Amino acid sequence: MAKSNARKKREKLVREGKRNPENGRSPFALFDMQSRLTKTKKDHLYRTKHKNQSFTDGNDGSFLFVFLRQ
Repeated sequence: MAKSNARKKREKLVREGKRNPENGRSPFALFDMQSRLTKTKKDHLYRTKHKNQSFTDGNDGSFLFVFLRQ
């Protein structure tokens, strides 16, 4: 990959004994500090993956039918 002009200038400054501007960067400049506010497409898909299974309210879709003959 080719070097950019800015990178060439930084390397030249270091060779000449001057301060490297990369050392003055904040350590947080390399991190993505953005937090997601909305759900991603994957989160929406996983939320509705099993649409007919509602086990939280005790209704699992099964029933018991007892036929007594007298």
